[in-house]
Amino acid sequence: MKKTDRYIYPAIFTYEPGKEIAIDFPDLKCATSGTSDEDAFLSARELLGCVLNGLEEDGEEIPAPTPLPEIRAKENERVVLVDVYMPSVRLANVNRAVNRTVTLPAWLNAAAMERNINFSQVLQEALKSRLNLG
Repeated sequence: MKKTDRYIYPAIFTYEPGKEIAIDFPDLKCATSGTSDEDAFLSARELLGCVLNGLEEDGEEIPAPTPLPEIRAKENERVVLVDVYMPSVRLANVNRAVNRTVTLPAWLNAAAMERNINFSQVLQEALKSRLNLG
């Protein structure tokens, strides 16, 4: 089975005063929530990737997304298209190490070595921070 690189599914964002934004993927029968629109969207994207990756790994059929005109939203709901780039999701689930060559000034290398700095750990932490991956 050929794996798709990008999936796009409609999600229903439900807004209620004093509550988190509820997010439902009607085609996938899964839900999540978020504290703001941005948090809700990121939570929805993460859930979408996890669910679809699980379906792929289990060899299950991936349901077709419902066309937008067929989705009826209530007054306090918004239909949002959520996409996920699956190669990134698949790689995130493969936690194997790869070697990279890094060039830095000799004085910085010496100072770091003198303090027993773990270069791999520092680079991983910096990349995670820069990419907002927690």
